Amino acid sequence: MRVVSANDPKDERWAAAAARLAAVGLPEPPPAPGRKPRPDETAPPAERPERTPAWSPTFWRREELDASARAGLTAVAALMRHRMTDEQAAATAEMIANFSYSSPARPRRRRRPTGGVTDEPPAGRPRRSAAPVPAPTLPTAGDLVLAAGVGVTGLPVVRYLAGTGAAVVVSSNRPPPPELAAIPGDVTFAGDLQAPPDGTTLVVTSAGIPPTNPLLAAAAAAGIEVIGEVELAWRLDQASGSPRDWLVVTGTNGKTTTTGMLESILRAAGHRVTASGNIGWPVLEAVLAGTDTRTEGTEPRQDVVAVELSSFQLHWAPSIRPAAGVVLNVAEDHLDWHGSMAAYAAAKAVALTGRVALAVIDDPGAAALLAASPAGLAVPILGGRPFPGALGVRHEMLVDNAFGQDVLLEVDRIRPAGEHNVTNALAAAGLALAIGVSGAAVADGLRAFTPGGHRNVLVAERDGVRYFDDSKATNPHAALASLQAYRRVVWIAGGQLKGASVDDLVQRIGDRLGGVVLLGLDAPILHAALSRHAPDVPVLHVPGKDDDVMRTVVSAASSMAAPGDVVLLAPAAASLDMYASYAARGNAFAAAARSLPGAVAVEDGAAGGAGR
Repeated sequence: MRVVSANDPKDERWAAAAARLAAVGLPEPPPAPGRKPRPDETAPPAERPERTPAWSPTFWRREELDASARAGLTAVAALMRHRMTDEQAAATAEMIANFSYSSPARPRRRRRPTGGVTDEPPAGRPRRSAAPVPAPTLPTAGDLVLAAGVGVTGLPVVRYLAGTGAAVVVSSNRPPPPELAAIPGDVTFAGDLQAPPDGTTLVVTSAGIPPTNPLLAAAAAAGIEVIGEVELAWRLDQASGSPRDWLVVTGTNGKTTTTGMLESILRAAGHRVTASGNIGWPVLEAVLAGTDTRTEGTEPRQDVVAVELSSFQLHWAPSIRPAAGVVLNVAEDHLDWHGSMAAYAAAKAVALTGRVALAVIDDPGAAALLAASPAGLAVPILGGRPFPGALGVRHEMLVDNAFGQDVLLEVDRIRPAGEHNVTNALAAAGLALAIGVSGAAVADGLRAFTPGGHRNVLVAERDGVRYFDDSKATNPHAALASLQAYRRVVWIAGGQLKGASVDDLVQRIGDRLGGVVLLGLDAPILHAALSRHAPDVPVLHVPGKDDDVMRTVVSAASSMAAPGDVVLLAPAAASLDMYASYAARGNAFAAAARSLPGAVAVEDGAAGGAGR
């Protein structure tokens, strides 16, 4: 017979047990040995806090993952509240309240005392079982699959789907590319559909198409799963029998530079790897490389999937759980696509749901997402002295206090220069260290890294004025990092702001502006912010979209500059209102600067840096 102690005020069964004892004439049980009650026992029942077990379940249940994400999103939203209208704040609050990951969480991994990770629970305690979750499905012969969009990633998707024997219907608001007709199999181009055909089992969408698109909204309403190319690649790799480590880089800015550094480090360590994703090479082709004759190119099988992912790609890849993922920063961008800052941050947070999560905690938004991450190991990155478990800088050296490699490399060996590129280098190093790459390989890879174009690159000099191309600064956060590298700047800005605010940017750099020349669709928004926060700075708006606009812009900026100044193209906006890409915009700027009378062209210019 189980005896229930009357000394335990939590147990409401005491009265019933005592009554049964009295009925059979037995004495009452003696009082239990006294002990100091816990605070949660002495409080009235309604006020007792929920007690957290000493050991969490090995598997995170979906509600726990959702609650963790909502906490991080709430922190991000609070940081950005001063930039939101009341309507945006209300929409953000509603989004956070309703937020849920659409796929099951992977196992939570626990740290061993030596710093490794394991799926095993503590000794002597059984693993708590979780309800079985069906594996994500892959298309097979006989399925009807809709491919939405047929651009750079769309063609590899159609090629793969047709090769499985599935019937593929392609929808696009653009004419079909010639390559589509050359794909063997059951492929039908259906134009700009507004709803999926009857019998559709799956929709694979190009990442840039938002969930509010009528076709995707109709598919979701009909209960048809909608995924992106990255999600398809992830599922294929997981089902391959020998899945690889995925290393994911995301953030508002710095993704491409960091991913390039990561690729260089992994190659220095002897891995066969080519960076993929938002950097250019479709992830699906990277996963199939060396294993599928339907993919184009001659790349070998990849040892590691090193991937740059945008918020769009992460939104459509809810199942991805990388070996390690990093969030570099979170600032206003693509709000027109996501609808709110919290939705944008939620997409970025998917990168931190794997085994190891890293984030640059100098950025408040990234720090909030790291704090809410369900990863088994969270590694902070900072531009200052690192504490135990973090990566940072000590005595002008990159230092690892998280994975046991200690000193990695001198700060002055990092290219491009600048404080933000130091943390980018630490992020790349952390991802590589998380899968066992040595500190020596990290140092070798960073030394060998060559920065890409249009990232704060010197393109010309004239009469003591230097001309820098940072066309890759396609949002205010990136433009801020670029502008802060110089003491006095004539700023060339404008394009598509994508819903982002520029007031904070102008407030922070107004005192170093010698003049501003604006171009592009949202030039009036920038002009208004400059009028409010930097009214004494001369501003010129150059309208138009023809080829001569950039020449006029550069000529005007040159007339505002004095010896020692920098003329900087850091648009804070996207380029597609005027140019085919940010690279085309940067090329136009470089050509215009080099065509100025007396200008000296710098063909392979050095990147700018702090103090310049």
